[in-house]
Amino acid sequence: MTQMVAVDLGAQSGRVAVGTLDRDRLSVSEVHRFPNIPVQARGTLYWDPLRLFEEIQIGLAAASASSADVASVGVDSWGVDYALLDADERLIENPVHHRDRRTDGAMEALFAEIPAREIYERTGIQLMPINSLVQLYATVAAKEPVLEIAKTLLLIPDLFHFWLSGVAASEYTNATTTQFLDPRAQTWDTELLERLGLPARVLPELVRPASPLGALLPEVAERTRLRRAVVVAPATHDTASAVAAVPFRQRGSAYISAGTWSLVGLELGSPLISDDAFAANLTNEGGIDNTIRLLKNVNGMWLVHECQQAWAAAGTALDFDELVHLAQDAPSHVTLIDPDDASLMQPGSMPERIRQVCLSSGQPVPDGPGAVVRSIVESLALKYRYTVDLLTRVTGAAPSEIHVVGGGARNELLCQSTADATGLPVLAGPGEATVVGNLLGQAIALGELSSLDEARAVVRTSFEPGVFEPTRRAEWDDAYGRFREIIGGTRPSAEQAVASR
Repeated sequence: MTQMVAVDLGAQSGRVAVGTLDRDRLSVSEVHRFPNIPVQARGTLYWDPLRLFEEIQIGLAAASASSADVASVGVDSWGVDYALLDADERLIENPVHHRDRRTDGAMEALFAEIPAREIYERTGIQLMPINSLVQLYATVAAKEPVLEIAKTLLLIPDLFHFWLSGVAASEYTNATTTQFLDPRAQTWDTELLERLGLPARVLPELVRPASPLGALLPEVAERTRLRRAVVVAPATHDTASAVAAVPFRQRGSAYISAGTWSLVGLELGSPLISDDAFAANLTNEGGIDNTIRLLKNVNGMWLVHECQQAWAAAGTALDFDELVHLAQDAPSHVTLIDPDDASLMQPGSMPERIRQVCLSSGQPVPDGPGAVVRSIVESLALKYRYTVDLLTRVTGAAPSEIHVVGGGARNELLCQSTADATGLPVLAGPGEATVVGNLLGQAIALGELSSLDEARAVVRTSFEPGVFEPTRRAEWDDAYGRFREIIGGTRPSAEQAVASR
């Protein structure tokens, strides 16, 4: 029996969980949960890593109290954002949030220097303004001094592994999200950075997922009482860990890691970098055992979270389960939106932004929280269908079912809507896929499991999925036709060309 601790940092909250692997079964117990609240200061949106590190240590101490023999600790988080350390290994500034407006216009300026198609050929990464490459480029263009004094760039989970173990390294799966890693050679593309005037010297050593890094630093071990635990880099990108925990029944099935973002994709054995993949703006991100996640980022339940905050500020506080219940009672297919509309990508008054999107498209404005959430959920499901269609056309292989993992797996309205919209069976779970995948990565590093296939066998033994069969096909097909018309004016024409072939 092996006990491990997973630290999972999401864009809205973090959690610490203890996992116990007993032969072919894994059990998971959450011991600490905490908010992850960005901070706006003088017009810049920052993450607060010091507060997060304090919460991580509180969680590790709670894990020690619940389990006397923890073998390892590993951290995963979202991708693209990074911290900069100086020559004395001190944090130079709080990491800037990927939704900060500093990248406005930066992607277009970057492509004026190096064409988008060439960058895609070199990196295989979806073109998005949140990418680390765009963030770095914006920093240099603004002549900010931080890069001049920076010695090391660490992605978010790498920063916490450094503070836990003293080892500064970049784990491969998260590094692939930066848009300056060569997915074929699996090395940093330093030439790309140098052509853009960006400092390749700050990039640390790359390590593989499921790699031991070192013992906890003495002060951390003393405070948390985890004196025997080693720090392990699992698949540190949260989606990589989540996909590692997908209990695929059939090869070639699609997956949706549904949370703040929705990651819709297929698992491949090698990168797929082609004209069609570029036109569809698909991304190639790394996974455990040299797998590639060919996927597309779609906005997710963050839209509901932003609405929830706005309603609470106006005096109507509703928890997530209440909002889903209200949505279930609201009429279906009244109003559809593109979840990735540019006006819906920044924090702010989301109900008002959705209202403006509806007015501009000539649709009824959703009346009340239930109708708004119903519109968001159904629009997400239809965007999932659109994305699965793109993946099918680009790869030439049609999935026969969809696995939904992450928080969205517990949302029955979202899972049923996804089955109805796509016409494919949906297998839901595990809901804690990221934590499960993090723990499985640690188990591989410890030698308790030998491969990704063996890890997924543990998932199938340990967690029973929910099953949602498609219904109401004609109604959803009609809605999809309307949805395609709505997004036709907001998506790149090249992407539309691939989707319509």
